Amino acid sequence: MNAGPARPPLVIAHLSDLHIGAHLPQVARTLVDDVSAAAPALLVVTGDCTMRARTSQFSQARAVLERLPVPRLVVTGNHDIPLLTLGRLVAPYARYRSWIDAELDPRLDLPGVRALGLQTMPRWRWKSGRVSGEQSALVEDFLGSAPVGALRLLAVHHPPSAGGLARMLGRAALMRAAAAARVDIVLAGHTHVPAVRAIDLPSGHQLAEVVAGTATSTRLRGVPRSWNVIRVDAAHIRVEQRYEIAGEWRTGRVVSVERGAGRPLRTLC
Repeated sequence: MNAGPARPPLVIAHLSDLHIGAHLPQVARTLVDDVSAAAPALLVVTGDCTMRARTSQFSQARAVLERLPVPRLVVTGNHDIPLLTLGRLVAPYARYRSWIDAELDPRLDLPGVRALGLQTMPRWRWKSGRVSGEQSALVEDFLGSAPVGALRLLAVHHPPSAGGLARMLGRAALMRAAAAARVDIVLAGHTHVPAVRAIDLPSGHQLAEVVAGTATSTRLRGVPRSWNVIRVDAAHIRVEQRYEIAGEWRTGRVVSVERGAGRPLRTLC
């Protein structure tokens, strides 16, 4: 019996750490063109849209986001709340909610993917992240009830794998919830260094953690500005890191993760 043609892969664009206010405007313009050329079914931005959470920076960040493809899911980063003002105490997310998204833990249901974003930057933490018990329960409830075969995607600013002083508070509960919900992929930013890791959970479930570098800012950490094109089919998650070099976006490292427990990473180029 003929099963028919293979379904085309699901394409997800993953950006992070725009840091508008410490960015290169010409790079932001070419980024929009490069992302649009990938024709993603979903755009995910994992925080730090602004450099110092100023109104003017949020206005510019919104202008950039509105030129990028939709639908999109955006979460806050540590730079998206005021640094040393009364606003950090009384209304830390007011500007973000006004300019970017009123929902701090956004959810999307699309053909082939169920996506959840978590706000991991409480006002009382300075740089590193935290996930609450309620947020972990949301992961289990919302992503765990995704349709069979749908990609279960979690977006946060802080990579769950980070250790030391950058370790996320509530990580253990979050990973238990991710295992119970059979989350396929976690998207993050914060480090400005692109990375792909396979995380084996005690339950035997494996998820892919994909970190995006800074897309448009001058705050480099030894690697070029970058963003990720993620292509997902029934068997694989393929991550293409797009680097900005000499004013052009080029394919850098490409990594494939097989969907399923205990499968190794493969670097394709």
